[in-house]
Amino acid sequence: MITSPPTPNRLLAEQALSRAAGAPLLGGNAVELLIDAQAHYTAWLAAIGNARRCVLLENYIIRNDKVGQAFRDALVERAREGVLVAVIVDWMGCLGQSGASFWTPLREAGGLVQVFNPPRLGHSLGWMSRDHRKQLVIDGQLGFLSGVCISAKWLGDAARRVAPWRDTGVALRGPAVAELEAAFINSWTATGATPLPLPPAPQPAEAGSMSLRVIATQPATAGMYRLDQMIAAMARRSLWLTDAYFVGVAPYVQALSAAARDGVDVRLLVPGTSDIPLVAGMSRSGYRPLLKAGIRIFEWNGSMLHAKTAVADGQWARVGSSNLNLASWLNNREIDVAIEDAGFAAQLAAQYEQDLANATEIVLAPRRYRRGEKVRSSQARPQPRHMGGSSSRAAAGALRIANSMGAALAERRVLGDTETGMLAGTALLLAALAVVAILWPAVISWPVGGLAAWSALNAGIRAWQLRQRKQQRIGSIDESD
Repeated sequence: MITSPPTPNRLLAEQALSRAAGAPLLGGNAVELLIDAQAHYTAWLAAIGNARRCVLLENYIIRNDKVGQAFRDALVERAREGVLVAVIVDWMGCLGQSGASFWTPLREAGGLVQVFNPPRLGHSLGWMSRDHRKQLVIDGQLGFLSGVCISAKWLGDAARRVAPWRDTGVALRGPAVAELEAAFINSWTATGATPLPLPPAPQPAEAGSMSLRVIATQPATAGMYRLDQMIAAMARRSLWLTDAYFVGVAPYVQALSAAARDGVDVRLLVPGTSDIPLVAGMSRSGYRPLLKAGIRIFEWNGSMLHAKTAVADGQWARVGSSNLNLASWLNNREIDVAIEDAGFAAQLAAQYEQDLANATEIVLAPRRYRRGEKVRSSQARPQPRHMGGSSSRAAAGALRIANSMGAALAERRVLGDTETGMLAGTALLLAALAVVAILWPAVISWPVGGLAAWSALNAGIRAWQLRQRKQQRIGSIDESD
């Protein structure tokens, strides 16, 4: 089959996306979509069991439960067979989930384990940067990346009627696998560990026809943020987003709103019930400007929606670990794949529509009437301008019943003044803090003093370390002269 050369506009778009993401477009890949944790765990454990050269596992959470123990045991078995096994876990992600003793059997078998960025003297706020990646690389030939952590929590609890978490990932073969391995090595180096003794292996051969970018972001690089902004600007027909912890910042909200006002079908699917309620509240407080711009918002009805995906114009798709918030965009190490393939995009879009069947759409509430004011909402119908006493209460009750029935029958939930609840909660919290500060000042002053002392100690250690490095450089220059 003869293919026509790319047009100038296509070349310009490809160059812009590559520069924004900081990742080149790689052809010749095969991609398999993985839905929910059980499919991931089955594929991951099978791949680990078949490893012959190396197993590189990087995950935000590996919990000491039946799932975590199954993975640790599989890694121990490979290490005993002489396979290089290297694991990176995040200190904060695994805090209270698994400790050093959990990894003792793997270390004794010859495996290597590094904990990313634990608190250290000289880095008072350095611990805030997290390794939020979830990836697995086998023999440099097979790679996985996802939003799935290694924990039984993702499988739900049938005995308690808790459904499995909804999550998404991919399996990769082809040249892109080398990018995953390079991203792992970069994280390994960032932990301060000695270089990995990776055995030599051939570069992964072409395995399919899909073109994609592997976007391995680091703190302050913002490659995924730039790419998300650009896709919002370039989408012409549709942009369907799924996100676990959406907290829209103004520039991104404006980009989505501008796309919706231009006629793009912009949709956002988020959890209805979150494992981090504070983030869910922050997310809901930002619904109104999105809805006013014409963006459709859906809340998942299951136990927890943890997927992070996007599909645009039936041609472009993204899957990975990055959430649509500043922590993922600017603070964490994340890894995502952006795939430019109509077949894969159609597959992800079909899954999106299937997910919407288990979601409730959020809609704006009609504006209330004021004397002499016209109704502006298209959903509102003319009402009498004044209703008092029992008539008013009956009307309010009827409206609540109508909203409830509408949500049940049309699978929609009317959005009221969600900002009110957030502001009221904030006001109560600040009032409580003020009372404590006035009545028991020591409760406030001791933590503040401790934090100041900790910061001063770390700043002094950091200054001493930098001075030592400077003197060492000067000494090495003098010796070379």
